[in-house]
Amino acid sequence: MPYRAPVADYQFLFDHVVDLNAVTSTERFSDADKDVTDAILTEAGRMCEKVMYPVQRNGDLDGAVLENGVVRTSKGFAEAYAQVAEGGWISTSADPEYGGMGLPHTITTAVNEMMSGACLSLQLNPLMTQGQIEALEHHASDEIKAVYLPKLISGTWAGTMNLTEPQAGSDVGALRSKAEPNGDGSFSVSGQKIYISWGDNDFTENVCHLVLARLPDGVPGTKGISLFIVPRNIPDENGDPGVANSLKVVSLEHKMGLHGSPTAVMQFDGAQGWLVGKPHDGMRAMFTMMNNARLGVGCQGIGVAEGAYQHALAYALERKQGRTPVEGGAGTIVDHADVRRMLATMKADTFAARAIAMDCAVAIDMGTATGDAEWKARAAFLTPIAKAFGTDTGIAVSEMGVQVHGGMGFIEETGAAQYSRDVRVTAIYEGTNGIQSMDLVGRKLMDGGEAAYRLLDEIEAHAEGARAKLPELAEPVWQATETLRETTEWLVAQDDMNNRFAGSVPFLKGFARVLGAHYHLKAAMGEDDYGARSRLARFYITRMLPEHSGLLAHSVRGAEDLYSISVDDLSL
Repeated sequence: MPYRAPVADYQFLFDHVVDLNAVTSTERFSDADKDVTDAILTEAGRMCEKVMYPVQRNGDLDGAVLENGVVRTSKGFAEAYAQVAEGGWISTSADPEYGGMGLPHTITTAVNEMMSGACLSLQLNPLMTQGQIEALEHHASDEIKAVYLPKLISGTWAGTMNLTEPQAGSDVGALRSKAEPNGDGSFSVSGQKIYISWGDNDFTENVCHLVLARLPDGVPGTKGISLFIVPRNIPDENGDPGVANSLKVVSLEHKMGLHGSPTAVMQFDGAQGWLVGKPHDGMRAMFTMMNNARLGVGCQGIGVAEGAYQHALAYALERKQGRTPVEGGAGTIVDHADVRRMLATMKADTFAARAIAMDCAVAIDMGTATGDAEWKARAAFLTPIAKAFGTDTGIAVSEMGVQVHGGMGFIEETGAAQYSRDVRVTAIYEGTNGIQSMDLVGRKLMDGGEAAYRLLDEIEAHAEGARAKLPELAEPVWQATETLRETTEWLVAQDDMNNRFAGSVPFLKGFARVLGAHYHLKAAMGEDDYGARSRLARFYITRMLPEHSGLLAHSVRGAEDLYSISVDDLSL
């Protein structure tokens, strides 16, 4: 079965689960009414199915290579990218002043997820460019905006972010890259960066790198870091790509997946660049791009989960094996109880993760449109959950997809393993999921838990309202929320941050479990009759929500017993 973009699922989500209408009712996004939104989703879905999905396997089997200093991309990628760019799919939320559509970020997030399900390795290219566009819109000078934004928005040029160095992974403050002023407003940037997604390609006119480096008077650590835009080809007086800059791709990483996406080691040798934002304020500017990317990466996981689920379902509907217990059923393995369990789990968790991501995107848009501090706090709180749970879901669902295939899942020709290999890195890049969970219990609870409590109040109020129609589903959601509230209160009360960190990952997962139940309950309430969404909600709430209890019990254990296990114990 070919990939089918989940357009109908998004339309239902926006109508009944997350409040996109609140976004489109604002003056900022009033043009994005339901007719426009439905048309955009439909056309994006068609593009994903007809343009991107056909090159999915090519990216895996015929990956990007470095030949004589030139990156050669997978067969069909250049043609597919051209159609993506021509359709405006890189710039749906970009500033109309420079050629963007100015649509809500929620719509861009939905489109990106569908693109990820169709071909993750190619989708990663526009995602990087979108993040760079946002960073330049917020922090660059008018001169830089005028030269770079129209090209990036049109897709004529592509963008990257350059943070990581061999000795400085998540500890960005340990970077060694330097920038020396040239005396003409530009800087000479030198250093090596690793793990640079789409560090180069053979189908855009230019590649523009956002590079973190330290000025001569930059203090040690993150407070002394500045941000520079360093193009592969230096723009001439007309803004067109001119002479080659003094940078190069040293090598491409050999990866377990995402073979179609070239991950480069980049070397900058006095490359000419221009400051973005203020000196020594690079981390603030880069975080604009990174926060965009964190939600985007969460949706990469969700997109792959959708693709893996569809792949597994198609196989389960065709594969005959053993006697099936369902009278009048399909007569294939989809009728076996354990296969049905796996498929239901895959579908239910994908919906939960998608709803969390969309709620986060709506909060981002409402914060942008209204400037309201509570909307911005909600978006900040949901971002690490959306990133970590979305990517964990992609990993779990794609692994389960291999299991549904049985022995054939271990055979590369079926394509099931590609989803699992491709998505694995999403839990690592843009801040590992452990870092996301530490952010959740650290910075995101520094308000005394107010943003968390507002979410919990909302979940409980909805559960109370659902009791009359669906009491058997509303009650466990309400009870789970109370347990989550008590756990949150315990974490807020901990002065020793390591006690929070020790249980941060299960806390994030437990919070996501409860949020998922809330959205499933809203979906069930959105149906006129007890239909497919209600049955899926019952599966999630009665079978998957109970996992929250064990996760939250883990969250309040603190760090003492963890460190009672010595290094010697671990080495036995």
